[in-house]
Amino acid sequence: MGLTFQSTQSNALSDTFSIEKKEGQYVIALAGNPNTGKSTVFNVLTGLHQHTGNWPGKTVVNARGIFHYKGIENILVDLPGTYSLFASSAEEEVARDFICFGNADAVIVVTDATCLERNLNLVFQVMELTDHVVLCINLMDEARKKNIEIDGRGLEKELGIPVVLCSARNGEGMGELKEAVHKIAAKETVTRPKVVKYDEEMEDMIKNLQPVISENVKGINPRWLSLRVLDGDAKLLNSLFSDIGKEIKKDIPYKVKMASVMYEKALIRDRVSERIYERAGEIKEKYVKEGIINNLRDRKIDNVITSRIVGIPIMLIILAVVFWITITGANVPSSLLAGFLFGIEDKLTELFQYMNAPEWLHGILILGLFRTLAWVVSVMLPPMAIFFPLFTILEDLGYLPRVAFNLDHLFKKACAHGKQCLTMCMGFGCNAAGIISCRIIESPRERLIAVLTNNFVPCNGRFPTLIAISSIFLVSFGGIKSGILPALSITGLVIIGIGVTLLVSYLLSKTILKGVPSTFTLELPPYRVPRIGRVLYTSVIDRTIFVLWRAVIIAAPAGAVTWILGNIYIGDLSIISHVAYFLEPFAGLIGLDGFILMAFLLGLPANEIVLPILLMSYLSTGAMIEFDSLEALKNILMEHNWTYLTALNTMLFSLLHWPCATTLLTIKKETGSVKWTVLAAVIPTGIAILVCFITATLYRGLTFLVS
Repeated sequence: MGLTFQSTQSNALSDTFSIEKKEGQYVIALAGNPNTGKSTVFNVLTGLHQHTGNWPGKTVVNARGIFHYKGIENILVDLPGTYSLFASSAEEEVARDFICFGNADAVIVVTDATCLERNLNLVFQVMELTDHVVLCINLMDEARKKNIEIDGRGLEKELGIPVVLCSARNGEGMGELKEAVHKIAAKETVTRPKVVKYDEEMEDMIKNLQPVISENVKGINPRWLSLRVLDGDAKLLNSLFSDIGKEIKKDIPYKVKMASVMYEKALIRDRVSERIYERAGEIKEKYVKEGIINNLRDRKIDNVITSRIVGIPIMLIILAVVFWITITGANVPSSLLAGFLFGIEDKLTELFQYMNAPEWLHGILILGLFRTLAWVVSVMLPPMAIFFPLFTILEDLGYLPRVAFNLDHLFKKACAHGKQCLTMCMGFGCNAAGIISCRIIESPRERLIAVLTNNFVPCNGRFPTLIAISSIFLVSFGGIKSGILPALSITGLVIIGIGVTLLVSYLLSKTILKGVPSTFTLELPPYRVPRIGRVLYTSVIDRTIFVLWRAVIIAAPAGAVTWILGNIYIGDLSIISHVAYFLEPFAGLIGLDGFILMAFLLGLPANEIVLPILLMSYLSTGAMIEFDSLEALKNILMEHNWTYLTALNTMLFSLLHWPCATTLLTIKKETGSVKWTVLAAVIPTGIAILVCFITATLYRGLTFLVS
């Protein structure tokens, strides 16, 4: 079933992208531009029965699912959203290579009915690659709202491929889509896509190259490959032609040179793109009728939300509201969950006592491992279960691309990429998830900048420390019940984090990651009613459970280690106390104390355990404890000489310090480099120390002047 190539490199690509299938199964590829509803089509077809992972050797996520039709099992592969197959990014490369080498029986290209002309660029490129194409024109419900009419039958004749008009979220046209795909995969329908014809000189060049390509490379459309040769796609050509003989190696460069002379004033790729867009415009004129477009509502909203004057303030207000809902909404379920889990701890303790288990075993497994597990789950789960659905609703609504639009000019001034703000948004839930989302940035340089700076936005694990301290020291207790003032305080810290992100991004772009910010196309999708099924699945399964599990498997063993360190005494002090007193001089310089700095060090596995470790150390309990109330926590901290400077610098250090172990492991996996992983820890740590030293020095100076 695999494609045959004379190049060993090509066979390697085929192995990488081929999908194992049984007899009687079909492999269907799903391609499309971002924001065309491709994910909805995928979810409707597969019924959310899917699994995700990375392509072998790639840092690009793929999703696969299964759907049945007429007794046939179809493996549906959701390719990364991309605007073209010219492979200028990892996503484009994966989409192109899977269609080339993945042995797909059919390719569905999903387009947006409201902007079909722009989406046809990808359609024509796929048609040049394979004959087995089905065009799915999605979002017909949106098109009807804008009085857009599309002649599907006319398009079928014009393009030479099946065309299905549908609205995936309403289930409209999905049966017809399955039927069209089945006929293509089963070869019941033989299609001959009418590819774009270029100018006479280029067509002559293609005809000259095709015979030599056909003779040496089997299984890939020779016309498409001839275009890639003319375009000079070095990476693809090196993979395909690394060992196929000297004759073609001599012949191809000669013809490429002729092409470059012919178009010395314009790149081949530009000429190809120009002709494709001309053809797309011709098709639109013939088969797409637009009445009076009723998009005044969207325009009026965008005039406000994307305004240079009020766009960013609105964004901050929305952020504060999300934090307020998260803070106030998580209080009760966190308490209930903590009560339930610590109730289990009591039962386990009784069991250990009944079995006459050694105290040290009870301490390690229950007071250390299980209690840490209870802390992490009760502290992390409720806020994430609230924050991630809110975040997904904003994403589904179409607001997050507007956030990127608002911040794009700031990131360009910092010589970074506008999409970096989207990765920052993911970082609010979990910095590890934010690191993974940096894959959407095509430029390797700008992706690294985003990876190295994602830690400067507070993740869900740092919120408990920030919320508790801000509630005690920075606001009056009258505001705690509503949660408004703590939310505003945290919003202020977020603004500081964004400012540091921009500054560090600029410094990186001028030093170790020099470069010019790349441009990118950002579509502002229409505002849509969020889909509850997608919101729940994406926020609960893909984000909340995924992040929680990664935190648990790291934090629980750390709790056992912490208990051991707190219960092994050297003289009159535990190891933890010895470490704290050793760190005291340095910690004092930056406005902290040794126990605080030691708690951050021991909290490396998970930021959620920093506060309980600190309380355990202060009270010398030898195990992490749960404080009864904010008032009780305040009394504990005040008894250990906390001041407003201590509170401020603890929050700033929590905001800016090194990433947790989960995030560092994710950075190592994503970059494949120890160097960048170390820098990702050293840079924020250095900044946290510097900022805290400056605030401590200023505070002491002002205190001296006042006194």
